[in-house]
Amino acid sequence: MYRALLERNSEYDGLFFVGVKTTGIFCRCTCSAKKPLQKNVVFFTHARDAIASGYRACKRCRPLEAAGRMPEWLEEIVGAVDRDPLRRWTDADFESLGVDPTRIRRWFKANHGITFHSYLRSRRLANALAQLSVGDDAARVALDAGYESLSAFRDAFQKWLGATPGKTSDAQRVLTVNRIPSPLGPLIAAADDDQLFLVEFADRRMLQTQFQRLSKRAGAIFRPGDNRLIDQTTEQLDEYFTGVRRQFTLPLALSGTEFQQSVWRRLVKIDYGRTLSYEQLAREIDRPGAQRAVGRANGDNRLAIVVPCHRVVRSDGSLCGYGGGLRRKEWMLVHERANAAS
Repeated sequence: MYRALLERNSEYDGLFFVGVKTTGIFCRCTCSAKKPLQKNVVFFTHARDAIASGYRACKRCRPLEAAGRMPEWLEEIVGAVDRDPLRRWTDADFESLGVDPTRIRRWFKANHGITFHSYLRSRRLANALAQLSVGDDAARVALDAGYESLSAFRDAFQKWLGATPGKTSDAQRVLTVNRIPSPLGPLIAAADDDQLFLVEFADRRMLQTQFQRLSKRAGAIFRPGDNRLIDQTTEQLDEYFTGVRRQFTLPLALSGTEFQQSVWRRLVKIDYGRTLSYEQLAREIDRPGAQRAVGRANGDNRLAIVVPCHRVVRSDGSLCGYGGGLRRKEWMLVHERANAAS
């Protein structure tokens, strides 16, 4: 993908998007802008994944149009959003410009899988997360992001991230939460200074449930930001996706029942580039016949990729049962086999 970016190869146009970490902009691979260093780019399958990770569309190559040419009546509105990304747009605002809000929703849904209001919310909340990550006051960030009250900001934040930016007591465990870009879409990580508690795809439906379970089991609350362990996790995941890392060396918090922990400990031992069936895994933890329970424990794994539940398949080798989606599971298995053989 990086080679296609350097060559501005039009055959790949629309198949992936490039986020530039140093500018916060995402582009098409055919963009004519100066090419960033490889260490400063991250790839996304969909434009909506780049948006959800806080990147804004390049004005030169216009990646929002990669899936379908943006009509002229929509260009004016998108341009207005770029000039004032914190504005709270309403259907009445669109109607005052002579545009039917339904047309806007349909175009974004058809071309990017999200509504225009979802696009606006993602941009505002991504900007807010960036401010919170550097320690800015939540109340000020809420007002800057266009929210009328801190409670409204907390509600939006909880729906988006599964947690709220709040105050803590000395008795509570504070887990730092941040987003990690990846070629398979943005990940969310949660860690304190000593252990990694969560790595999960940001679009997984169970994400909020995982946060709730983690909060209950670990007695934790969550704050956006960064710490040494999240930096280390980001570095090791980058190495995994580039094919140079085969095993993670991160301190993991495997918080669960005794059975779940036995499954997760065995998952970590599955060799890179290899797979294990649910039946084999059940036998190896001395629970023959417990394939379904093993499958449920896999689904409850809160450390995607790092605890490689994607390496478990059916007895016939076919794929099934991955919370991040079978497309991602297949990608990782093909990626690992190719690198293991090289």
